[in-house]
Amino acid sequence: MTRTDSPPARDERTQLATFLDYVRDTARAKCEGISPDDARRAPLPGSPLMTIAGLINHLSWVEYYWFEVAFLGGADEGPWTDEDPDREMRIAVDMPLADVLSLYEERTTRYRELVASHDLDTPAKRPRGDGDHPDLRWIVLHLIEETARHNGHLDLIREIVDGTTGV
Repeated sequence: MTRTDSPPARDERTQLATFLDYVRDTARAKCEGISPDDARRAPLPGSPLMTIAGLINHLSWVEYYWFEVAFLGGADEGPWTDEDPDREMRIAVDMPLADVLSLYEERTTRYRELVASHDLDTPAKRPRGDGDHPDLRWIVLHLIEETARHNGHLDLIREIVDGTTGV
């Protein structure tokens, strides 16, 4: 896998899209060569949901929520519930990592096209909890931050479960 954070052009859209793809590719790279058992291990004390598979599934569903539900105004059909708000991380333990990665790839391909086809100033159809309708620019920046933060978790978990570093 080739990752780059160097955009081919310096306009805002290209820079944002390049950085979002870079952090997505980094998340996928952190999964390369991991065993099925290690992908499901939760080695951090007090964090039973922090698995490689759970974090990738979480990232996939976070993008679903921000693009499909918030931005486009679609129905929220995510796996979370009021009783289990982190269910997307829990259910990944029973899924093959290849399936989790495939869903993530399908979604990121769709959302890459969505970002390319909308103005960055377009407001989300659904407001956040504070009533604000963030624009597409804010959503992309938020997803860069969210994915980069979880890449740190993926890095730490990967080092603990099988000693892999430097990805």
